[in-house]
Amino acid sequence: MGKKKPTAIPEEALVLPGYTPAASTAPGPNTSEPPVPPIVDTHGHLISTFSTYRAKYPDGKHLTIHDFVRAFYPSIGTTTSSPATKPNVTTLVDVYCEAPILSEWKEIADSALSSDQRAELWGGIEYYFVIGVHPHNAKNYTDQVERDLLEAAAHPRCVGMGEMGLDYHYDNSPREIQRGVLIRQLKCAIALHKPLTIHTREADEDILPILKEHVPKDHRIHVHCFTDSPELASSLLEHFPNLYIGITGVVTYATNLNTTKVIQNMVADRLSKGVTLETKPPSLRIVLETDAPYMTPSNLPLQSFGLKPGTRLPFCHSGMIPWTAQYVAEVATQAGGGIRWTTHDVLQIAADNARRMYGV
Repeated sequence: MGKKKPTAIPEEALVLPGYTPAASTAPGPNTSEPPVPPIVDTHGHLISTFSTYRAKYPDGKHLTIHDFVRAFYPSIGTTTSSPATKPNVTTLVDVYCEAPILSEWKEIADSALSSDQRAELWGGIEYYFVIGVHPHNAKNYTDQVERDLLEAAAHPRCVGMGEMGLDYHYDNSPREIQRGVLIRQLKCAIALHKPLTIHTREADEDILPILKEHVPKDHRIHVHCFTDSPELASSLLEHFPNLYIGITGVVTYATNLNTTKVIQNMVADRLSKGVTLETKPPSLRIVLETDAPYMTPSNLPLQSFGLKPGTRLPFCHSGMIPWTAQYVAEVATQAGGGIRWTTHDVLQIAADNARRMYGV
């Protein structure tokens, strides 16, 4: 007999309820959390997420990207005394990183130009995007691709350029080409005064020297889904005062110790400078992201969503960010010398940093 097929997950189970903080045993003076603040996802791939949804649910009820976003993301019935029936996602930064450039970017971005459009089509969500060429696709970078990037970068909803960078883990493009294409894109972004979304993986020896040489020290930089060495993170943070580390659900994975160590080092750095708890925990130089449809947090309370423990969800989406924030809060609290970070604190810190980073 063949293996029994796993029971399909109903799509309704992926429309997550509002985040309700779990009881915490972490040390600190606070025993309860205030209502969860708005959720800002600084890095997701919306076309890929929607395509994954349609592939997993070919008979699914949501036929367009707008239908999907309105169903999965906006808050409904949020009050100050009870959680939302759905996550309070208020801001998305969508990411295009293909070469050639996907032509769909313009139609989607144009559909978010006015506040009326965002209310009607996006359920009130503030939609923005960044655009660049991923190091995997660097081998396909051409002068025409660069012209298309520059055209897209001029759109009113474009808040940055990327993701661009170096990926020496997969080496889908030759490393020399990756470096050259990264430098070309950096020059474009700097000329346009656009913030940078940087991808780096196992390229510590090259990414820092390139950024130091080609990027002004005060430029805004988001190092997306950071999983590399804590030493690289420290060097980047030290040199670039407006640089933020992107934290995805991968921080919750037992196989990833680097990102946890980066958060611990941030806390230690703040404490070493004499920061003490007054009315709230000190800030951290992080932004939260999903990298949807990838990087589903491993600490989702599946049983409370009506799912069996160990269920593998078919995709990640922005409504899962509070559980990434919860994990960050637990790590920071354990490193904090008696200071307690809550999920609320981390979400608010990340939202404030997203505003500084991208102006969203």
